[in-house]
Amino acid sequence: MANEFPQVVTIAGSDSDGSAGLQADLSTFFTRHVHGMSIVTACVAGNSYGIQAATAMPTDFIDQQFTSLADDFDIRASKTGMLADASLINNVVANYQRVNFGPLVVDPVIVTKHGALLLEAEAFETLRERLLPLATVITPNFYEAEKLTDRTLKTDADVISAAHQLQKMGAKNVIVKGKHADTTQSVVRDFVLLENGDHFWLSAPYIQTDHVNGTGDSLSACITAELGKGASVKDAITLAKAYVNAAIANEIAVGHKLGPINHWAFQD
Repeated sequence: MANEFPQVVTIAGSDSDGSAGLQADLSTFFTRHVHGMSIVTACVAGNSYGIQAATAMPTDFIDQQFTSLADDFDIRASKTGMLADASLINNVVANYQRVNFGPLVVDPVIVTKHGALLLEAEAFETLRERLLPLATVITPNFYEAEKLTDRTLKTDADVISAAHQLQKMGAKNVIVKGKHADTTQSVVRDFVLLENGDHFWLSAPYIQTDHVNGTGDSLSACITAELGKGASVKDAITLAKAYVNAAIANEIAVGHKLGPINHWAFQD
């Protein structure tokens, strides 16, 4: 009977206001009916106004978290979140390669959906060369896809080409999330390229709201949860898109400025 229930893990930073990071991942895991665990890589002191302080976890403590979980649990899928520098990426890669935590969903936290840089410049190559080839699914937003491929994405053809380039770098399945351009757009379109060559667009209405913190975390976490339950990559991605759309469309009143999405909204 031990370890029969689906178990997944997030390898990410702690966001003290609960809107993003591993807290958003754990909220998603809970609502998708998997047991969620966490390996904390950093801690952030922040609120809806912004981040006031941050600190990284010692790498030997990260090592021990991997070991503690691997010694007891049957983790069926995993995901990464914000890994701020090259040493942290290298540490997580080494640990992931020595344990069996199932398929890996990589949320390459590099640039916000509005273009703000989050990853140290010298860490780009490390992410591309070491973490990306381990990805069962990679979920860059529009700006992250530009950064990872060193190209400007202006057309649908550019987005499709970028997805193929990311796949050639080693990621098996790729989602390039659509650009949030301005308040005049009516639709957000994500491009999906699967390992078998199948590809398609996922579209949803653009919703103007300040409650969008944790959307990328929650999308990748939902994919992880579904993979942990045995879903196909295509089904996991499609459901995750619907999950996040519902979470954005049904606001909850939390915080004064940039608030979280609503993890209770999706019903299936």
